[in-house]
Amino acid sequence: MRTILCTLALLLGFSAPVRAIDIERVEPANWWVGMQHNRVELLVHGNGIATSTPRLSHHGVAIVDVQKTDNPNYLFVTVEIAADATPGNFDIAFVDAGKIVATHPWRLDAREPGSAQRRGFDAHDAIYLITPDRFANGDPSNDSVPGMREAANRASPNGRHGGDIAGIRKHLDYIAGMGFTQLWPTPFLENDQPEYSYHGYAITDLYKTDPRMGSNEDVRALSREAKSKGVGIVMDIVLNHIGSQHWWMRDLPAKDWINHGGRFAPTNHRRTTVQDPHAAPADREAFTDGWFVDAMPDLNQRNPHLARYLIQNTLWWIEYAGLSGIREDTFGYADADFLSAWAKAVLTEYPNFAMVGEEWSINPMVVAHWQRGKQNASGHVPHMPSMMDFPIHIALRTALVQPEGWDTGWVNLYEMLANDFVYPDPDALVVFAENHDTARLFAHLDGDLAAWKLGMAYLATVRGTPQFYYGSEVLLRGPKERNDGQLRADMPGGWAGDTANAFTGNGLSAAQRDAQAYTRALFDWRKRTPLLHTGKLTHFAPQDGVYVYFRHEGGRSVMVALNKNAKPTSLALDRFDAFLRGRTARDALSAKPVGMGRALELPAMSATLLEIE
Repeated sequence: MRTILCTLALLLGFSAPVRAIDIERVEPANWWVGMQHNRVELLVHGNGIATSTPRLSHHGVAIVDVQKTDNPNYLFVTVEIAADATPGNFDIAFVDAGKIVATHPWRLDAREPGSAQRRGFDAHDAIYLITPDRFANGDPSNDSVPGMREAANRASPNGRHGGDIAGIRKHLDYIAGMGFTQLWPTPFLENDQPEYSYHGYAITDLYKTDPRMGSNEDVRALSREAKSKGVGIVMDIVLNHIGSQHWWMRDLPAKDWINHGGRFAPTNHRRTTVQDPHAAPADREAFTDGWFVDAMPDLNQRNPHLARYLIQNTLWWIEYAGLSGIREDTFGYADADFLSAWAKAVLTEYPNFAMVGEEWSINPMVVAHWQRGKQNASGHVPHMPSMMDFPIHIALRTALVQPEGWDTGWVNLYEMLANDFVYPDPDALVVFAENHDTARLFAHLDGDLAAWKLGMAYLATVRGTPQFYYGSEVLLRGPKERNDGQLRADMPGGWAGDTANAFTGNGLSAAQRDAQAYTRALFDWRKRTPLLHTGKLTHFAPQDGVYVYFRHEGGRSVMVALNKNAKPTSLALDRFDAFLRGRTARDALSAKPVGMGRALELPAMSATLLEIE
């Protein structure tokens, strides 16, 4: 270190340092030539660093701004990168009273060809959601890592079980073979919390993969390998909060970095307060500024340095890991103006990129508020291309368990879908029957396999992009009431010695094999059927326990008839003449011809899927 400092001092015309400063972090540690975001604000952390002045000498790179906060251990240094800047390594020197007190390496990289034009996921895709710690253990040597607060304990539903990136890479062929084209893992990033660290949402380092999962390079390798198999990676981003053991909490960059002065104050979860013209300001503030739990400090994105840090962190991961999409956690809980700026910055850099936000509300108006193109009375201008369709999620689960009646059963789903007029782009929404925060659909249905198949058929054929939760294809069940550790159960076969193996089929019951085969056939058919990607959806009001809709385009259509009756049902076809008259039909999954007379016989509790030509 001394030699480096003295050499750099000579090059820059300064004498040797008197008081050296240890720089603990410079984030981000690198950037790329040719980015739209070419003014990068570096967070520099080191004891007393604020008294120094940064200097650098590299072709095409210049320091254009330096700012301080109320914490003398931070500097925020903005570098501007010219279009003709030279990729490579160089040092940033920090000078105090004419003497170099510290240096730190930084790097410029060349971009991957076509990076800015990358295509994100859309309705052509189907997303497979996994909890990495519970999917597959490919490298048992990293189950427990010295120095990390929580060791592996597979016996505990709430402990770390050892799933990792190596395990995911081992089973990419399985994921692709099931018909899925996108993989959404819950966060990989470091969660060095004392407990409940397996889920990934209490991040303690936003630039570092948790070593119990692997390394940053492992994430990049996963993305490249997945892409070669036709599968994109959707990264789970958390903008609202961090983990209580995040390194910031030991030395906050500014007093207003964390909401409520860094002290726990719970959110009220009142999502409507963001749009409600009558909402008390105190209630609105309690929603956005409150903490989820005391282990998740709530970030104040109104601090401009934090806002830039979070935006740059997202751009960095997209570029570094070659992502095809982002799922953004707890979307509406963050500052609304920041959310707009964040999404706009991402789409400015990657115009064809895909992002979906989580707004857990049954109210379509609340969800639609955040989608790009929505004209909001509040004046908020959103830029998110997609949102998770929680209203359809809840309506589907309700419809499958309610008895059929004038205003119960399928009509819940029919009328919820009719609310699509409130969305700027309903076809861009992500639809799902379950996820890592809900009881699994199979448990919700008390183990009714026929009803479960109805739900999966709807998921694969309705408008939007479907998201499927790992393990459901082999009927992982868990509790009926939400219990996170149990609903995020281990994938059978992901661990050496498992008696059942979802990946090979060994040890599965007949029902599990049936469900897996149905899922594979359903999503493989969806992948190769353009009508299910871009076809218009026309649905007919449910009658007598049957819900019928068509996906259609250019004279061709797919007919979906969902029969919830416990007995076979004869479906009169005269209502559907506009789609069926004079045309032939074949079963979508078996390709066998189906006679289309005056009525169609529907098996009990079944989804009939027909290709009409």
